[in-house]
Amino acid sequence: KAGGMSDSGLYTMDDQDMCHTILPDRPSSAKKKNRPKAQHAITVAVSSRTLFNMSDERAIFEAEGLECYVKYQQDHENEPLKKGHGFPLLKAMEAVNSRLHELYPGSEELFDVVLMTNNHAQVGVRLINSINHYGLTIERFCMTGGTNPVNYLKAYHTNLYLSSDPLKVAKALGEGVAAACTNHLDKDSNLSEQQLRVAFDGDSFVHHEDNVEKYGRSHGLDMSFESFSKTEEQLLAPLVGFLEALGKLQKKFFAKNERMDCPIRIYLIMAKCGATNGAKALKIIRGWGLEVDEAFVLYGTPKLLIIDKIRPHIFFDDQMFPPDQIIHHQEVPRLYEFHIGFEPHKLLTQLSQVNT
Repeated sequence: KAGGMSDSGLYTMDDQDMCHTILPDRPSSAKKKNRPKAQHAITVAVSSRTLFNMSDERAIFEAEGLECYVKYQQDHENEPLKKGHGFPLLKAMEAVNSRLHELYPGSEELFDVVLMTNNHAQVGVRLINSINHYGLTIERFCMTGGTNPVNYLKAYHTNLYLSSDPLKVAKALGEGVAAACTNHLDKDSNLSEQQLRVAFDGDSFVHHEDNVEKYGRSHGLDMSFESFSKTEEQLLAPLVGFLEALGKLQKKFFAKNERMDCPIRIYLIMAKCGATNGAKALKIIRGWGLEVDEAFVLYGTPKLLIIDKIRPHIFFDDQMFPPDQIIHHQEVPRLYEFHIGFEPHKLLTQLSQVNT
């Protein structure tokens, strides 16, 4: 929508050129000692509204327009923005980086966060001042002045893109970049800032396998989960690429005998299935380069209490696989998503009729 409000930035003007401004220097004490090269890092691009709560500023834009919004941001650029729902995730990634620096001085295999927003560069002064205020180590920015920031994800070697705008997530997935919608939490999420927690809904593996094999039987084909791997690989390639990179970091801690004190924690939760299917799910995740630390096979017991106890930053729910119709038509999915900042009673539902 030309000139309209965006969920991950604040406005969209597809034909507007990028704007530039002189940005404030970061205090020397807050600078990274060793910023990784993009080709070695796990690059996570986050929207401004994932990192900060900009609901008040957005209301000004909607009520008074772009110029009043930009002026407000400039007038308040020395006032830090409130923390957003993705803030604990970024702090947890920084905790992982800190531990890696201790164990592997000089290593470039780290998380590297990029602020990716279609905000005007003049608004960027307040964004950077807020980043400095909270002591975040974000050194790379993309402020597109209204153009779609997804267009620049590959230029930044992005492994994972986080936005609260589902259309941008869909576009990123369509361009082969792993992307996720972020949840808006109405209350303090109480997510850990010292340990990155990733949880998988193992029931989704079994449900997907059943659909594949059922289709194969009805058409006289051998379509076991394993034999379907090539199509699956294509559909899930961006996501699996991120998981493999995460697994490499996990193994670096294991190599230093830090398994029990690893700042990356992986969980498997299965509410509907028993032990045999649990073993299948464990092997699938292992095949993606990750090792599960804790597994909960509930076999009929509700899983919400477990998830609420774990409080994962990233929850791969039953939408992590493409929709069932993909099995029949073998098309690229219009949108599949996983969730960041999980809140048990407010799961995002699968978006339909969204073209990538």
